[in-house]
Amino acid sequence: MAKVLVAMSGGVDSSVAAALLVSHGHEVIGATMEIFPDYEQRSETEGGCCSLSSIEDAKRVAARLDIPHYTLNFKRIFQQEVINNFVQEYSKGRTPNPCIVCNKKLKFSKLLQRAKELDCDYIATGHYAIIKKSSEKQRYLLYRARDKEKDQSYMLYGFTQEQLKKTLFPLGQFKKSEVREKAQNYGLAIHDKPDSQEICFVPDDDYKGFIERNYPEIGRPGDIYYFNGEKLGTHQGLFKYTIGQRRGLGISLDHPVYVVEIDFANNALIVAPREKLQFTGLLAEKTNWISFSTPPAQFEADIKVRYNSKLIPATVFTQTEKEDQNTIRIDFKEKCQAVTPGQSVVIYKDSLVIGGGIIREGIKEENFSQKIFD
Repeated sequence: MAKVLVAMSGGVDSSVAAALLVSHGHEVIGATMEIFPDYEQRSETEGGCCSLSSIEDAKRVAARLDIPHYTLNFKRIFQQEVINNFVQEYSKGRTPNPCIVCNKKLKFSKLLQRAKELDCDYIATGHYAIIKKSSEKQRYLLYRARDKEKDQSYMLYGFTQEQLKKTLFPLGQFKKSEVREKAQNYGLAIHDKPDSQEICFVPDDDYKGFIERNYPEIGRPGDIYYFNGEKLGTHQGLFKYTIGQRRGLGISLDHPVYVVEIDFANNALIVAPREKLQFTGLLAEKTNWISFSTPPAQFEADIKVRYNSKLIPATVFTQTEKEDQNTIRIDFKEKCQAVTPGQSVVIYKDSLVIGGGIIREGIKEENFSQKIFD
């Protein structure tokens, strides 16, 4: 049997992950990451995974399972690696995914380091995904979960081989309904606790308010342009908008328009009718490969451009810029709407996660900003 450090958020999934490992005879230690920034008002009721009640829930579950529990102060590293990145990306007109950054920089890096200090063999979380060892490739591989509606493999493409080797996902083969049933059978009071849908350090889910309160300097007003170059109005800071946004633009036309480009260099917002919101591909950077050490120059795959987006058939080109081996181009086989810089693109072959990267820019048939400002 192994010694396992389980990341416990106080929710149903991580609690059942810990309970399953205990039931299998492993020596389990529970750990909750204290990451909520001191300058934000923290809710004492239900909210993100760092609410005070969630930490107390984790402690109660650990007591029920008769395992030790630690609260780990990761506030400083979370601020440096996750929140600062979150704000910087928004300040550049990009839309980041802080959960992916947290997984890469904290959960499967710093937490794994802490597990080693505690002489643990593995860390475990309540993520819905599956890890397998390939005897043929001699690599650890990541797969989508059995429950495709809850699958979280999109959030985990940044894994290294060492991290995969030392990580357990006890819930990968279960449906969410089965996990809730297990929580009830284990006598865990959180069995009917709702899932958190929020950014954990923005418990009211108001990221614009979070940035305005704490980083007001990034919100410079600028011009809003129609795709033909006509000036329509003024935006209140690029961080308040995202590609594909329709509501809250502060302009009035006789037809609906959507954000099609966010031009950081010119501090401009470009809007257009929906039919202009069509992307034929994308460029991605900071890529990470799981299923092979060196990718082929070109291959066919399916990709996701957002956590809840559908899979899109595409061709992946991995040798697009010789000076930057971590930049790739992906050509879609069908047009896609709302490709958002800052979000991640994750590459699949059936249920296998091949790898992924951060979207640098979407490729459209027309570059409206270039036409307006050149």
